[in-house]
Amino acid sequence: MKLVPLTDRVVLKQCEAEETTKSGIILASAAQEKPQEALVIAVGPGGVVDGKEVTMQVKEGQKVIYSKYAGTEVKLEGEEYIIVRQNDILAVVE
Repeated sequence: MKLVPLTDRVVLKQCEAEETTKSGIILASAAQEKPQEALVIAVGPGGVVDGKEVTMQVKEGQKVIYSKYAGTEVKLEGEEYIIVRQNDILAVVE
């Protein structure tokens, strides 16, 4: 099964949370902050959204940073994904 986003939606797979700090302290799973960095899995076709033409700026395989409380979490075939609107993506990590 494959997720195919509609209009200006993007399917993201969240990057793993850091288990240790930069100084080497191991964090318990409850103390780990949910990362806002994710990998783009699928991109919608764009089109007209709210009366405006939307051109998709991200591509599959790119690493992005998205808004902290954005999107809808979905679990499919044991994998967790986040579906966000393109305007919830803040930056592309190069």
